[in-house]
Amino acid sequence: MSKKSVVLAFSGGLDTAFCTVYLREQGWDVTTVTVDTGGFPPEQLQRIQALSQKLGAVAHHTVDARDTLFQGYLRFLIAGNVLRGQLYPLSVSAERACQAVEAVRMAEKLGVQAVAHGSTGAGNDQVRFDVAFRTLAPQLQLITPIRDLALSRQQEISFLAERGFHLPAKTGTYSVNEGMWGTSVGGRETLDSWSTLPEAAFPGGEIPTDLKPLPLIISFDKGVPVALDGKALSAVDVVEKLNALGRPYGIGRGVHLGDTILGIKGRVGFEAPAAHLLIASHRELEKLVLSGKQLFWKETVGNLYGSLLHEGHFFDPLVKDLEAFLASSQDRVTGEVKLVLTPRAHVVEGVRSPHSLMDAKVATYGEANVLWTGTEAAGFAKLYGVAQMLSQKAK
Repeated sequence: MSKKSVVLAFSGGLDTAFCTVYLREQGWDVTTVTVDTGGFPPEQLQRIQALSQKLGAVAHHTVDARDTLFQGYLRFLIAGNVLRGQLYPLSVSAERACQAVEAVRMAEKLGVQAVAHGSTGAGNDQVRFDVAFRTLAPQLQLITPIRDLALSRQQEISFLAERGFHLPAKTGTYSVNEGMWGTSVGGRETLDSWSTLPEAAFPGGEIPTDLKPLPLIISFDKGVPVALDGKALSAVDVVEKLNALGRPYGIGRGVHLGDTILGIKGRVGFEAPAAHLLIASHRELEKLVLSGKQLFWKETVGNLYGSLLHEGHFFDPLVKDLEAFLASSQDRVTGEVKLVLTPRAHVVEGVRSPHSLMDAKVATYGEANVLWTGTEAAGFAKLYGVAQMLSQKAK
């Protein structure tokens, strides 16, 4: 490899195709790296590799990071029951952090002098990639052609066409980016706060009207999904199967409106069946096996963890502290969750665990118990209200 070599995070889209040719013309030996965090069928990965070779990259590497994504990021999002704005499962946030880390690992392995990405100057991803690259590999030069040149997509297409590379402009009405933890959908309806994305905009398309209720049982071991309907599976397989099962039902569809890293409000459509099904199931299992104070603080910690990941602070030392808390909280989160899928909805019908804190032999809420007498209960209720009684009396 020459002294002027760069690793480019490569998606195979127009922007990274432009970057490959542009960097090569600037005298760089370009190695493209595609980090598979889900959403890439084999034929697409083959197309991406062929495109990289056609564009003149000296080498192309595909990194299967699906298990890395789950173990390093998604299991903590599940443990924290993280849904930003109680809705959005942070699919893109987790994937970009994982992709950036893997790109740096490849750059260090190959001994290149620079790393590059194809993000524009308009969104969150540029910050996530920049922070990761500068934090993990400060010795490497950071190159961002799309942001620096501020070209339009048509200008990029023309640049490539002049050099014999004919990439079609996006022909669809919507921008769709698919990953294991969810698919983001952008279009004219997401540019304001009032319009609604049509069902056809989502990868699952229109929801059939003849769908029957679909019962499922998800098994967890220490907070990690390990089986579906009694069949043992890897966590990645559980996620992928739940995506396939939930997508026709429109599970996990929505439009998230929130604050961007850049300080403005943004809106994005998403479809994330597995994320919504797993978080809803996991949360219910936790209600059965964790104490009230654990549940209270876990909500706070989960929200903070999600914010750090989403906003590009994933390499702050606090992240590892929060992960240690979340991992510890999962020691007893083992059991099964029974739920039913219907169009656009899922309902948790039951939960059981060997670590259940709900024991009918000890006490039944609102009925009988064996731990205390009625007289003891009356004394407790009296003492419980003393502070409030004194506060009212002091008015």
